[in-house]
Amino acid sequence: MDDIKRVQMNKRMSQAVIHNGTVYLAGQLGTPGASVEQQTRDVLANIDKLLEDAGTDKTRILQAVIWLASMADFDEMNTVWDAWVPEDNTPARLCGSADLASPDYTVEIAVIAALP
Repeated sequence: MDDIKRVQMNKRMSQAVIHNGTVYLAGQLGTPGASVEQQTRDVLANIDKLLEDAGTDKTRILQAVIWLASMADFDEMNTVWDAWVPEDNTPARLCGSADLASPDYTVEIAVIAALP
């Protein structure tokens, strides 16, 4: 498995896995208990950093999967997302609701991106 690189790995998971020119990020969470807006900003900052560490950036995101604790937060999350996502490079995207790891979390986002 020499062609698979794992980033920030622990016993349970890796924050990123790089294979065959593709970067797969684990679901990213923001500051527990913060507003939806702040958690979304935190999540997107985490994504930016992990993508940079992997050698790519948000212009190369292929797919984003967004989970909200409540779809009532859809517009608030999208306000932050729309300001962050590159207008000419929007990824395929799914957004749904789910019970997240803790009631203190409102947003979780995972992305898949291409390497340059």
